[in-house]
Amino acid sequence: MKIAFVVPWYGEIPGGAESEYKNTAENLSRNGIEVEILTTCVKEFNSDWNSNYYEEGVFQLNNVIIRRFKVRQRNSRLFDRVNSKLIHNQKLSVKEEQIYIEEMINSDDLYRYLEAHGSDYDYFLFIPYMFGTTYYGSQIHPKKSYLIPCLHDESYAYMDIYKNMFQNVAGIIFHAEPEEKLANEIFDIKGKQIIIGEGIDTSISFEAKRFREKYGIYDDFILYAGRREPGKNTPLLIDFFCKYKLKNQNELKLILMGSGEVSIPEKFKKEIFDLGFVKKQDKYDAFAAASLFCQPSIKEIFSIVIMESWLCLTPVLVHSGCAVTKNHCIKGKSGLYFENYEEFEGCVNFYLNNPQLRRKMAINGKKYVDENFNWDLIVEKYVRFLEEA
Repeated sequence: MKIAFVVPWYGEIPGGAESEYKNTAENLSRNGIEVEILTTCVKEFNSDWNSNYYEEGVFQLNNVIIRRFKVRQRNSRLFDRVNSKLIHNQKLSVKEEQIYIEEMINSDDLYRYLEAHGSDYDYFLFIPYMFGTTYYGSQIHPKKSYLIPCLHDESYAYMDIYKNMFQNVAGIIFHAEPEEKLANEIFDIKGKQIIIGEGIDTSISFEAKRFREKYGIYDDFILYAGRREPGKNTPLLIDFFCKYKLKNQNELKLILMGSGEVSIPEKFKKEIFDLGFVKKQDKYDAFAAASLFCQPSIKEIFSIVIMESWLCLTPVLVHSGCAVTKNHCIKGKSGLYFENYEEFEGCVNFYLNNPQLRRKMAINGKKYVDENFNWDLIVEKYVRFLEEA
């Protein structure tokens, strides 16, 4: 079996789909599957899509072969104009949809390689759905092309241009039931489908005492780890926590970890601690020390961090507006969810006032991760699905 992941960029990129397909490729390779990465020379999502950061050619990283191709030059002004309409949930015309897909990240050299070397590979896996590399690439050999869409309920998903892509590929690999449900509501999917999820390193170690002593934090605290930005709803978490502190006279703190700017109100700078980007071990120790982990984002496809929280025996609190994380909490019997401030306050106080139930929910969460997302199981699911499809 020889698999090619076709992706817009590839490298040591933390979090998101980028981290997922890198980890998946490397774990498939470690289990004897021949894997290659077909990608552009662009560095990452937040870089200039007209800039070839990497050299073109064949490289290797962690025993995975990477083939990089120069990116097609694009009209950023045209793209930004139509993309702005999507950001504001405005419908695009047929012509505007065509501009969107043609002026985003594409590589003609990559497409020519796919056309010429289709017989060299058994399966092509395209991730995520919205990029030119997926849209154009999956049309070249549709009978051996599979989508890992990373689909959100967002304006991009409702573009007419994507319908044929979802309908004509050989199969689709989803992360969770809500994503599969959404895809089938939007597209008339004809290929095979499976829910696999993401692989997790379930052997992580942690020590709550080590975190508390290193950072001098001994009170109960809510933890957030990940990108700090409006898209992840971190401003909402900070706002709700400040309201909570005004109404509840206790020593509870909020600890923030990750990349991105954070605005902490002056009045609450002794209650909210921004630790920035920390080492992986410090993150695991923080999970173990926290009273609860809060994931307020409403646009999650899977959420590695809530899985890591459960592995470190800490329950989670998620936003009910995110069908995926809410579904994980319900299936795992290991988390609570809130829609508004009142529910946020009630959930936090429930956790603080019920330490035994909190522990029980965390144990349920660890079991849920161990039994569903360990790498051996994920690799087995990939191989079986592709062979059967």
